[in-house]
Amino acid sequence: MVQSLWDPAKASQQSGGLNELVYRSNLIGEDRRVCNWGGGNTSAKTVVQDFRGRDVEVMYVKGSGSDLATMKAGNFTGLRMEDIRPLFERPEMSDEEMVAYLANCMIDAKHPRASIETLLHAFLPFKHVDHTHPDAIISLCCADNGKELAREIFGDRFVWVPYIRPGFTLSKMIAEGVLANPKVELVLMEKHGLVTWGETSEACYAQTIKIISEAEAFIEARADEAKLFGGAKHPALPADVRRQIAAAVMPTIRGAVSDAKKMILTFDDQADVLAFVGGERSPKLSQVGAACPDHLVHTKVVPLFIDWTPNADDVDGLKAILKESVAAYKEQYKAYFERNKNEGDVMFEAAPRVILIPGVGMINTGKNWAMSQVSGALYHRAIAVMRGATALGEFVSLSENESYNVEYWPLELYKLSLAPAEAEFSRKIAFITGGAGGIGSETARRLVSEGAHVVLADLNLEGAEKVAAEINAKYGDNRAVAVKMDVTNEEAVQAAYAETALAFGGVDIIVNNAGLATSSPFDQTSLKEWNLNINVLGTGYFLVAREAFKQMKEQSIGGNMVFIGSKNSVYAGKNATAYSAAKALEAHLARCIAAEGGEYGIRVNTILPDAILQGSAIWNGSWRNERAAAYGIEPDQLEEYYRKRTTLLVNIYPRDIAEGIAFFASSKSDKTTGCMLTIDGGVPAAFTR
Repeated sequence: MVQSLWDPAKASQQSGGLNELVYRSNLIGEDRRVCNWGGGNTSAKTVVQDFRGRDVEVMYVKGSGSDLATMKAGNFTGLRMEDIRPLFERPEMSDEEMVAYLANCMIDAKHPRASIETLLHAFLPFKHVDHTHPDAIISLCCADNGKELAREIFGDRFVWVPYIRPGFTLSKMIAEGVLANPKVELVLMEKHGLVTWGETSEACYAQTIKIISEAEAFIEARADEAKLFGGAKHPALPADVRRQIAAAVMPTIRGAVSDAKKMILTFDDQADVLAFVGGERSPKLSQVGAACPDHLVHTKVVPLFIDWTPNADDVDGLKAILKESVAAYKEQYKAYFERNKNEGDVMFEAAPRVILIPGVGMINTGKNWAMSQVSGALYHRAIAVMRGATALGEFVSLSENESYNVEYWPLELYKLSLAPAEAEFSRKIAFITGGAGGIGSETARRLVSEGAHVVLADLNLEGAEKVAAEINAKYGDNRAVAVKMDVTNEEAVQAAYAETALAFGGVDIIVNNAGLATSSPFDQTSLKEWNLNINVLGTGYFLVAREAFKQMKEQSIGGNMVFIGSKNSVYAGKNATAYSAAKALEAHLARCIAAEGGEYGIRVNTILPDAILQGSAIWNGSWRNERAAAYGIEPDQLEEYYRKRTTLLVNIYPRDIAEGIAFFASSKSDKTTGCMLTIDGGVPAAFTR
């Protein structure tokens, strides 16, 4: 049940009408049962001084493209009420006219474009107005008998407005209904949401919570858990089995849904999802349509519900069904677009955004992790609405054409246009071994700066988590995740890729970078030292690349591998037989994989660095002393020694190697594979010949 989050102490600290509006809006958005991500809008009418020092009545209303939970003052649009009020006398007004007109009413041209529902707030004669999408209210408004049931709950305190797409006509209809019934306390918008108001910000918020609570209590008194969604048909598989299945099928799904552009996937097996995907009536219920117009752009009209009987031993069968089902969904979506398109419409990707698997859970897709989460969050709301609506009667939705006209509505598409342009590594997932070290961490920062999602795999989990936390603080939640992995342990490598699939859906780029180094004269090289180098730098690189190759083949959308070799891959380093031999193995292993990977669009290239002393666990250990001894110098002279032996007289840093990795992983090298790039400042002894 929703609860009031109003804190009088915090509210009293908000000075001025706009700050109070920000506080109220954030409270409303904080509870997604009250308002969807990105949906709803709030307003406050107040008096401000204009640029000439005159008192002017202004309405602040949520600007287009923002979210109530995180809005700040700069996300609201201020409009002069004296310019807006005359619009109420107009008989009609197109969306284009309205948007153009409201742009001239703004008190500051730097404010965001006003919401399409601005006039809904302006035409109502109240200082504070909330328009929300509460689960309980939409359940009522999406029940076939909703209007009749509303009378049982609210008596004559409400105005019921039939579904009309937001804009001038709906705004005027709501205002006329309220003005004709001075005692009404709320507006119920069929298949859409709730409008409430108050003379103070606190009163407005309290009214919103009160009305939602009344609807919730009415629904819960009628909800029979045993009969929800037609009763349970498929019980959920055990949690560890669900995760194993999801990890196994997500690369298959990612390949199937990634057409012109790759998608990032997320997995969700929360209790409400498992109850829904296991329901007897859920396959049909899920296809009725969207629970709210605001869902459509992020969830599409309907999800893909997989016809599969849960069976932990039938993962291959599930993969086959998923491929067929995604292909069929795309064809159905293309047909839907053709039936409803308007001149100039350009079809979105045809693949589903929400995929429901009985016994397992929900898999969501998006252009990045955050947007994949949004589609999932909105479908949680859809499940809640279907639960409530079916407890009251039959769930109903928009017609197909109504849905299309929201999904491809120019004013809705405008919100999407506010997103930043995609970068080189947008929609791509990079798996970096040795992610806590100098090269690994710098590479992660470099790739994330251009849109990538990264997995930092390292034995040093604490170090990898620190790097991931730093990246996420700068670039947003879950752009980087850390996993503990020993590259020499086959099960650990496989488990790390399973975690990667669960986190993002698959992998596009691997950076085979984990390493160590030892130094001994050849006749003093022990078998233990030899095996250590071969195990980490040979077998480790083999295991990491092999598991990536499998996942990339499963996705069928290509991939990139970048091996971090060494100058010693082509140069016989003094007193470094084991290390040099293993590094040569790496370089040739990369070429062998490149030869086999070409037909699958998998490119494999190698970077040959030298003497990366900064941020390196290798150089901070015994290797520094051993190399200095090999050259007959002191350890603190090593950096200058390496600089002077280069033809360019430079030192090499982790960021230099990260640039090389970014080049090989990028579209700039689309036609390059099996190649070695030396980044060592020019060491003549290591020139390839």
